[in-house]
Amino acid sequence: MSKKNSGTVEEKLRSLYDLQIIDSRIDQIRIVRGELPLEVQDLEDEIAGMNARLDKYRVEIEGLDGQIADKKNTIEEAKTAIKKYEGQQSKVRNNREFDSLNKEIEFQQLEIQLSEKRIKEYTLAKEQKQEVIGNSDDSFSELKNDLDIKKGELDEIIEETKKEEEYLVKKSEVLEGNIEDRLLKAYKRIRNSSKNGLAVVSIDREASAGSFIKIPPQKQLDVAARKKLIVDEHSGRILVDKVLAEEQVEKMEKALAKELKK
Repeated sequence: MSKKNSGTVEEKLRSLYDLQIIDSRIDQIRIVRGELPLEVQDLEDEIAGMNARLDKYRVEIEGLDGQIADKKNTIEEAKTAIKKYEGQQSKVRNNREFDSLNKEIEFQQLEIQLSEKRIKEYTLAKEQKQEVIGNSDDSFSELKNDLDIKKGELDEIIEETKKEEEYLVKKSEVLEGNIEDRLLKAYKRIRNSSKNGLAVVSIDREASAGSFIKIPPQKQLDVAARKKLIVDEHSGRILVDKVLAEEQVEKMEKALAKELKK
C-alpha cells in the first residue's frame, strides 16, 4: 500500500485541514496584492500601445516628409520645363507649334498647382500627427508615473511576503503529495467551486464555518468521532471538528513562525 493511501481517517482529515490552512494563507497573501498585478499589466499594455501608435505616427511623418520633398522636386522640374517651353515659343515657325508649346506650359502649371495643393495637405497631416505626438508627452509621463507607483507598491508587497509565500507554496506541494489522489481531487474540486476557496471547514457554533445552517447533533458527533469523512450537505465542504481544527492551526502557526525566523 502506498503512503498516499495509508493512514487513518483522522490522519487524512488532519492532512486535508493542514492543506486548507496553507492554501488559505496563500490566498490571503495574494488578496493583499489585490488588483495591483492586473493594474500594473494594464498600464504596461497601455504604454506599449501608446509607444506603438507614436512610432507609427513618426514613420508616417517621415513618409509625408518624403512626399513633400517629391512634390517640391516636381514643382522645380515643372518650372524648369516652363522656362524651356517659353524659350522655344520665341523660335517657333507657326501657330500650331506655338499652341502645342502653350499646352505643355499649361500642363506644367497645373502640375505646379496640384503639387502645391498636395504639399498643403501633407503638411497639414504632418502637423496633426506632430500635435498628437506632442500632446501624448504629458499622457505618457502620467502613465509612466502611475506605473512606477503601482510597481513600487507591488514590489514592496511581494518583498514583504516573498519568503512566506515561497515557504507556503512548497509546503502546499508537500502536503498534496501525501494526500491520496481521490481526496485531493475532491478537495480541489470543492475549493475551486467555492468563492472563498474553502474546501475543508470546522464546525463552529453547531454550523460549518461560514454557514448559519445548523448541523444535526448526530452528524456533529460523527464528525467529532473522526471515523469517516463527512461532507456538509448544504455547502458541500468536508467537515472537521473544532478541536482538530484548532490543533492544526496552532501547529501550522508555530511551523510558519519558526520558518520565518530563519
